[in-house]
Amino acid sequence: MAAQPRQGGISLPERPSASKPHSNILTRITSSPIVSRGKQAASDAAFVSKKLLRSTGKAAWIAGTTFLILFVPLIIEMDREQQFNELELQQASLLGAAPTAPARS
Repeated sequence: MAAQPRQGGISLPERPSASKPHSNILTRITSSPIVSRGKQAASDAAFVSKKLLRSTGKAAWIAGTTFLILFVPLIIEMDREQQFNELELQQASLLGAAPTAPARS
C-alpha cells in the first residue's frame, strides 16, 4: 500500500515491517505445548524450592533455640566446674599438700 503523497513531495511505498514475521514466529513458539510445559515445570520447581527453603528455615530456628536452651547452660556449668577444679589444685599446691588428680565424673 502506497503512502499518501504529500503536496509537493515524493511518495514512496511503505517498507514491509521486519517485526511482523518475527512476531508470528514468536507467537507460535510461545504458544507451543513444549514451552507451556517448560513454564509449568519452572513454576513447580520454584514453588517446591520456596517451600523447602521455608521449612529449612523453620528447622534451623528450632535447632538453634533448642541448642541455646539445653546445651549452652550445660557448657557453662562444665566450664565452671573445670575452673573450680583448677582452683582447688592451685590452692592445694600453695598449701604444700601433694597434688591429687581431680576426680573424673
